[in-house]
Amino acid sequence: MFLTSGYNMSYSPMNMPDMSQFDNVFVDPAAYAAFQTTGTWPDKTVMVLEPRQGQQKGSINQEGRFQTDRLGLEVHVKDTARFAGGWAFFAFGRAEDPGQLVPTTAACYSCHAAHAAVDTTFVQFYPILKPIAAARGTFSAAYLHDEAGTH
Repeated sequence: MFLTSGYNMSYSPMNMPDMSQFDNVFVDPAAYAAFQTTGTWPDKTVMVLEPRQGQQKGSINQEGRFQTDRLGLEVHVKDTARFAGGWAFFAFGRAEDPGQLVPTTAACYSCHAAHAAVDTTFVQFYPILKPIAAARGTFSAAYLHDEAGTH
């Protein structure tokens, strides 16, 4: 299931003027259905982040940007029996390469724990799920703290 597409999103204040990247987020249909009911992710949820290069001029397009080449693939898996903390990240390079488990010391784990809206996932950026989490009261304390500081 398609959740959202972000454009040139960055979690650090670095200025990257030449950046042109779309991030598409998908989740397996069973997890999506469960989230709609509960406002949180069931065990065995698989989320996929697909970064794609953005391009401005091409074919008949003169303004705006569109997506082109895939730049990799990141997978976020919830498996409470296999992974400490319940979730793990996997990084894929080329489509034919096997995914590599991202070490738990990588910054993505601490950032997701400190800022994710629901169950270490960035539901705050998924417009079709954020209202469900709000209605179910499943926002994390960390996310609510972040929101209080930005308003």
